[in-house]
Amino acid sequence: MPRTPPSKTDVRERVWSLLSERGVARFPGARGRIPNFVGAEAAARRLATLPEWGAARVVKVNPDAPQLPVRTLALREGKRLYMAVPRLAREQCFLELDPRAVRGRERAAASIRGASAVGRPTRPRDMPRIDLIVAGSVAVGRDGARIGKGGGFSDLEFALLTELGLVGRWTTVVTTVHPLQVVSGRLPMLPHDIPLDVIVTPDAIVRCPRRHRRPRGLLWKSLPEAKIAEVPLLAKLRASSGPATPRSRTRARRPHRPAHPAPKEMI
Repeated sequence: MPRTPPSKTDVRERVWSLLSERGVARFPGARGRIPNFVGAEAAARRLATLPEWGAARVVKVNPDAPQLPVRTLALREGKRLYMAVPRLAREQCFLELDPRAVRGRERAAASIRGASAVGRPTRPRDMPRIDLIVAGSVAVGRDGARIGKGGGFSDLEFALLTELGLVGRWTTVVTTVHPLQVVSGRLPMLPHDIPLDVIVTPDAIVRCPRRHRRPRGLLWKSLPEAKIAEVPLLAKLRASSGPATPRSRTRARRPHRPAHPAPKEMI
């Protein structure tokens, strides 16, 4: 019989403990969060060697500490950057950072405090299509499985943007993690969970087979009433004729991207 995968809670606890015990968790500690890790800057530089990164003009990156170097690089390379407002707490639930407006101040602007000060609050319907998403992770598997910190907001952002036609098959989903966060064995994946296309560590690039189906939009039947009430845009979408109508998913096409050789370190 196939072995039952461990629970998400068990996996999180194991990874948080391992990062702390090995001394690779940075301030403010690993437990209860997307863990900041030693080598986050190197992982960001390796991510920037991906052809999908080079071709991307619009990127969405999680606001957590280990992805601060990724957000900084995105702005320095002239990419339009989107970060979610914490807990999607207002209808304009994303912050847009224009690289031209923050030239020379990219690292400060890419921080949570800086983005809140200089980012433009934006409704999803006013956003362009997203070329590349960088998701924060607690644990990942080489098959593309991903476990976050448990709040569910990364999955909800992905579902919302997919529902509105802003994320599709042209969108690459990446994470940057410490090697200790890449776990062996099968990880639990639910219908609303985001699978990964690429895992990047300070030392390696792992391309994942697409064994897990991406969410095709908001799974209204699975959304708790408390979550809908907590997120203003969800409440508004449901109040105005229920689930949002996808914006021409069938017409969405993959933008042209120049060919690039695969990095030598790809595994």
